[in-house]
Amino acid sequence: MLSLSWFVCLYVSLSLFFSLSLDSFLCLSFLPDGELVEENFDVIIGNDGAFSAVRNQLMKTTRFDFQQCFIPHGYMELTIPPNSKGDFAMESNCLHIWPREEFMMIALPNLDRSFTTTLFMPFEIFESIHNEDDLINFFQKVFPDSIPFIGKQELIKTFLSRKALPLVSVKCKPYNKEGKVVIMGDAAHAMVPFYGQGMNAGFEDCLILEKFLNECNDNFDEALTKYSQFRHVDAISICDLAMYNYVEMRSLVNSKLFLLRKSLDNLLNKIFPSSWIPLYTMVSFSQIRYHECVENKKWQDQLLKRISKIITALSVSSLGFLLWIQRMNIISLLQEYGLM
Repeated sequence: MLSLSWFVCLYVSLSLFFSLSLDSFLCLSFLPDGELVEENFDVIIGNDGAFSAVRNQLMKTTRFDFQQCFIPHGYMELTIPPNSKGDFAMESNCLHIWPREEFMMIALPNLDRSFTTTLFMPFEIFESIHNEDDLINFFQKVFPDSIPFIGKQELIKTFLSRKALPLVSVKCKPYNKEGKVVIMGDAAHAMVPFYGQGMNAGFEDCLILEKFLNECNDNFDEALTKYSQFRHVDAISICDLAMYNYVEMRSLVNSKLFLLRKSLDNLLNKIFPSSWIPLYTMVSFSQIRYHECVENKKWQDQLLKRISKIITALSVSSLGFLLWIQRMNIISLLQEYGLM
């Protein structure tokens, strides 16, 4: 019989029963083949994904905050195969996006010269497509140029044989229980895929944990606590940025003002490369902390708003001055001809 110190959960993704005693440093699991495995441990590092069994243990401890959000949109993967010559069917050195305001489709190149083509849209739209006619009518209306690339029959076969999958975002804290357990990667901060930072954030977790282990001379109690406190604010920021980028990719890229802002960002980055860095560049191509990227974007926005207000005020003032000069000239002419 297990003592009350045991925490129990079902690890669905691996189909095993997993339990953990933080008091006795004992881990018990039933593998899919029915084998019972019992292990003693010094430290457990949970890198077991968005539906983490290790995190479920931490949720039973006191003062553990947890938030899980399934967005109302799902995704389905399709494929654009190589063309008849065995080459890429589209330009390969870029991300292809079909932005449609409420939803979108993207295509990313693979080594075999195919494209993984992912459709993101509300579940209600997925569920409104029941048969071949519904599907082809939808694609002809919304993504007509994609049909020749995917192939009509392949589109029908793939789409109607699959279900849209959910997208989840997870936020929690703390990431550790003293020096005994710590969660990392998706177990600590699962995010929607729209910034392409899920795996990168997990690798960065490893670098940061190593940094604190070195600083604390492998004192796990101190290192794991510092790691959790340090990392949480950045994990929250990248989860929020990933959600925001979905709006940017499916909708904002259609806005001329947004594209103008992007062009201005790139211009200012060329003029001031070390002090003006676009948000996407900061997030994807630097080691600037995620929350600092957000703060930098805020002051950039504020500065541009102030500049635009100054330009607007100067423009209005200049127009007023020109109108005043024109009025004075007219008055002078009228006086010259004795009309005033």
